[in-house]
Amino acid sequence: MAKLSRHEKRERRHKRIRKKIFGTPERPRLCVYRSLNAFYAQIVDDTKGHTLVSASSIDPEFVELAGKRGGKSIEDVQKVAQVLVKKALEKGIKKVVFDRGGFLYHGKIKAFADKCRELGLEF
Repeated sequence: MAKLSRHEKRERRHKRIRKKIFGTPERPRLCVYRSLNAFYAQIVDDTKGHTLVSASSIDPEFVELAGKRGGKSIEDVQKVAQVLVKKALEKGIKKVVFDRGGFLYHGKIKAFADKCRELGLEF
Protein backbone atom coordinates (compact mmCIF):
# COMPACT_ATOMS: atom_id res chain seq x y z
CA MET A 1 0.00 0.00 0.00
CA ALA A 2 1.33 3.43 -0.95
CA LYS A 3 2.23 5.90 1.76
CA LEU A 4 -0.34 8.68 2.18
CA SER A 5 0.62 12.32 1.75
CA ARG A 6 -0.03 14.92 4.46
CA HIS A 7 -2.96 16.24 2.41
CA GLU A 8 -4.52 12.78 2.06
CA LYS A 9 -4.15 12.17 5.81
CA ARG A 10 -5.88 15.50 6.55
CA GLU A 11 -8.69 14.65 4.13
CA ARG A 12 -9.23 11.31 5.89
CA ARG A 13 -9.30 12.97 9.33
CA HIS A 14 -11.74 15.58 8.02
CA LYS A 15 -14.14 12.92 6.67
CA ARG A 16 -13.97 11.07 10.00
CA ILE A 17 -14.73 14.28 11.92
CA ARG A 18 -17.60 15.28 9.62
CA LYS A 19 -19.36 11.95 10.24
CA LYS A 20 -19.88 13.06 13.84
CA ILE A 21 -20.28 16.85 13.56
CA PHE A 22 -23.39 18.54 12.16
CA GLY A 23 -24.39 22.19 12.44
CA THR A 24 -27.99 23.00 13.38
CA PRO A 25 -29.73 26.40 13.40
CA GLU A 26 -29.45 26.46 17.23
CA ARG A 27 -25.80 25.37 17.23
CA PRO A 28 -24.12 25.94 13.84
CA ARG A 29 -20.76 24.49 12.80
CA LEU A 30 -17.62 26.66 12.98
CA CYS A 31 -15.26 25.29 10.35
CA VAL A 32 -11.72 26.41 9.66
CA TYR A 33 -9.33 26.02 6.76
CA ARG A 34 -5.65 26.84 6.77
CA SER A 35 -3.98 27.31 3.39
CA LEU A 36 -0.34 28.14 2.75
CA ASN A 37 -1.14 31.84 2.40
CA ALA A 38 -4.27 32.55 4.42
CA PHE A 39 -6.62 31.39 7.17
CA TYR A 40 -10.37 31.02 6.63
CA ALA A 41 -13.24 30.42 9.06
CA GLN A 42 -16.99 30.25 8.61
CA ILE A 43 -20.07 29.43 10.61
CA VAL A 44 -22.42 27.12 8.71
CA ASP A 45 -25.99 25.90 9.21
CA ASP A 46 -25.82 22.39 7.72
CA THR A 47 -29.59 21.85 7.70
CA LYS A 48 -30.00 24.58 5.06
CA GLY A 49 -26.46 24.46 3.70
CA HIS A 50 -25.98 28.20 4.30
CA THR A 51 -22.94 30.08 5.52
CA LEU A 52 -24.13 32.40 8.27
CA VAL A 53 -20.87 34.24 9.01
CA SER A 54 -17.41 34.12 7.46
CA ALA A 55 -14.02 35.72 8.03
CA SER A 56 -10.57 35.25 6.60
CA SER A 57 -7.15 36.82 6.55
CA ILE A 58 -7.91 38.31 3.12
CA ASP A 59 -11.18 40.03 4.12
CA PRO A 60 -11.30 43.85 4.21
CA GLU A 61 -12.21 43.78 7.94
CA PHE A 62 -9.05 41.81 8.70
CA VAL A 63 -6.92 44.09 6.53
CA GLU A 64 -8.23 47.11 8.50
CA LEU A 65 -7.44 45.41 11.81
CA ALA A 66 -4.04 43.94 10.93
CA GLY A 67 -2.82 46.48 8.39
CA LYS A 68 -1.89 43.75 5.91
CA ARG A 69 -3.53 41.20 3.63
CA GLY A 70 -3.18 37.45 4.08
CA GLY A 71 -1.75 36.66 7.48
CA LYS A 72 -0.15 33.38 8.39
CA SER A 73 1.05 33.94 11.95
CA ILE A 74 -0.74 32.98 15.15
CA GLU A 75 -1.40 36.67 15.88
CA ASP A 76 -3.07 37.03 12.48
CA VAL A 77 -5.23 33.96 13.13
CA GLN A 78 -6.33 35.49 16.43
CA LYS A 79 -7.33 38.68 14.59
CA VAL A 80 -9.42 36.57 12.20
CA ALA A 81 -11.10 35.13 15.31
CA GLN A 82 -11.87 38.66 16.54
CA VAL A 83 -13.53 39.55 13.22
CA LEU A 84 -15.52 36.29 13.12
CA VAL A 85 -16.73 36.46 16.73
CA LYS A 86 -17.78 40.10 16.34
CA LYS A 87 -19.89 39.20 13.28
CA ALA A 88 -21.31 36.09 14.98
CA LEU A 89 -22.37 37.94 18.13
CA GLU A 90 -24.03 40.64 15.98
CA LYS A 91 -26.13 37.87 14.37
CA GLY A 92 -26.94 36.38 17.78
CA ILE A 93 -24.77 33.26 17.43
CA LYS A 94 -23.24 32.30 20.78
CA LYS A 95 -22.99 28.49 20.66
CA VAL A 96 -21.23 26.60 17.89
CA VAL A 97 -19.75 23.17 17.15
CA PHE A 98 -16.04 23.38 16.29
CA ASP A 99 -14.91 21.61 13.10
CA ARG A 100 -11.12 21.69 12.86
CA GLY A 101 -11.23 20.52 9.26
CA GLY A 102 -8.90 17.57 9.74
CA PHE A 103 -6.10 19.79 10.99
CA LEU A 104 -4.42 18.79 14.23
CA TYR A 105 -5.64 20.72 17.28
CA HIS A 106 -2.33 22.49 17.74
CA GLY A 107 -0.69 25.79 16.85
CA LYS A 108 -2.88 28.09 14.75
CA ILE A 109 -6.03 25.96 15.08
CA LYS A 110 -5.71 25.85 18.88
CA ALA A 111 -4.91 29.58 19.06
CA PHE A 112 -7.99 30.36 16.93
CA ALA A 113 -10.27 28.19 19.08
CA ASP A 114 -8.92 29.63 22.34
CA LYS A 115 -9.38 33.21 21.10
CA CYS A 116 -12.96 32.48 19.98
CA ARG A 117 -13.77 31.06 23.42
CA GLU A 118 -12.12 34.02 25.12
CA LEU A 119 -14.23 36.46 23.06
CA GLY A 120 -17.53 34.79 23.91
CA LEU A 121 -18.29 31.82 21.62
CA GLU A 122 -19.22 28.60 23.40
CA PHE A 123 -18.05 25.21 22.12
